[in-house]
Amino acid sequence: MSTELLHDLLDRTADTRPDAPAAGDGTVEFTYRQVRADSLRLAGWLRGQGVRRGDRVLVALPADATLPALLYAVARAGAVFVVLRTPAPEVALAHVLDDAEPGLVLTDDPVLTGLSRARGVPVRGAAETRRAAAIGGAPAGPAPLAVDPVCLIYTSGSTGMPKAVVSTHAQVTFAVRAIQSELRYRPDDVVHVLLPPSFDYGLYQIFLSTVAGARLRLGDPGDTGGRLLATLVESGATVLPCVPSLAINLLRLLGRAGAPRPPLRLLTNTGAAMPPEVLAGLRRLLPGLAVQLMFGLTECKRAAIMPPDADLRRPGACGRALPGTEIFTVDAEGRRQPPGVRGELVVRGPHVMAGYWRRPELTAQRFRRAHGLFPQLHTGDHGHVDADGYVHFAGRRDDVYKEKGTRVSATEVEAAAYRVDGVDAAGVLPPADGRDGATLFVVAALTPADVLRRLREQLEEMKVPARCVVLPDLPLTGNGKVDRRALARLAGEHNG
Repeated sequence: MSTELLHDLLDRTADTRPDAPAAGDGTVEFTYRQVRADSLRLAGWLRGQGVRRGDRVLVALPADATLPALLYAVARAGAVFVVLRTPAPEVALAHVLDDAEPGLVLTDDPVLTGLSRARGVPVRGAAETRRAAAIGGAPAGPAPLAVDPVCLIYTSGSTGMPKAVVSTHAQVTFAVRAIQSELRYRPDDVVHVLLPPSFDYGLYQIFLSTVAGARLRLGDPGDTGGRLLATLVESGATVLPCVPSLAINLLRLLGRAGAPRPPLRLLTNTGAAMPPEVLAGLRRLLPGLAVQLMFGLTECKRAAIMPPDADLRRPGACGRALPGTEIFTVDAEGRRQPPGVRGELVVRGPHVMAGYWRRPELTAQRFRRAHGLFPQLHTGDHGHVDADGYVHFAGRRDDVYKEKGTRVSATEVEAAAYRVDGVDAAGVLPPADGRDGATLFVVAALTPADVLRRLREQLEEMKVPARCVVLPDLPLTGNGKVDRRALARLAGEHNG
């Protein structure tokens, strides 16, 4: 097993490219030499705040140029960072505080501050954290081990409060290097990140940029709207980690008369299926753009990555297993299936994380040690792996439902809806709570009846949702995915 620590990634690049631009936010930019120096000072400061090996440090600060140094500092101090997005519902913040039991909270959010102090947890704000990066503190103390946890990432399913995935130094560094071997970020790249660092897709861009020696540009969440194209041009972005809502907006902005063209060379996607029509439009308007589709879960960070533009040659595939890992399917009894046979997708390799924080029963259910040193992750996702090793995703466990007696995947229906001319965005709410069929929500210049009529040209009749609702915009989570809980509330309003 690797003995590499997370902050070793920074130290190696700072040794080889000390004066290269490392991280910026549009107002300030730091070199790799500066990021390392700041991380050393911050690690000492954290120790001075009473943070010890294994303690959790809850980080709910703006994603500015200081964030990479801070996360590497937590790792250097042997502690565990927990990145949260704020503002957030009070009940969710209280749950994370009680579950993670942090030794220190870094935030300016008034609700989180009040909840933390009520629990006796010390709170420090952004201004004090930035001062500490310049001034520093006591020595950081003994180095952690590669098997020590370094990160908790809170992730939620369709029900219940968020649960935290535990990641060790060794698991994170293996995942970073395996992903980089496929994506191949370059030293001259500008990786423009508009995804929140509380989302593992956004968080790992910090580490991937470091390994590549690339320039990381941390964007403001407000830049995902009308300013998106202008900020990509201003930063000179060459790499854009993307979710469908972001890609759809970029395509819309690029289609305007006289719209400038950013120097993007690579677009990646994971977290939700990217409509092929959106990718076709982006490729048409950005002729030098390559696309790499990916499949992953927080529990293993990334499972599979497509070679550049391989989606054009293998439509429907979402990647091949990362180097040093494998993906296969099992049947309902857990028996391994041959290539081409649909079943539950299972992932094995050093990137499978350590399990769920304080959830031993759920950990035993999802992380199973069938054989060998590493656990295998039973994803709850369904699909097949073809004879050439390409993964074909069919739907998540909570994504499959019955429509008119037929098993249907919401992912399949959404993909068909995107093929309907005039539909700009789509989300499916599976039937529940007495509803007799699924509801399709769309952003479209069509009537609901027109959408369903055209959808019948793309899907078998038994898979067409029972009803359609046209909205001005789809509700999205903080990670840019369709918010199905919000859709459920809207369904109640429309059916009420």
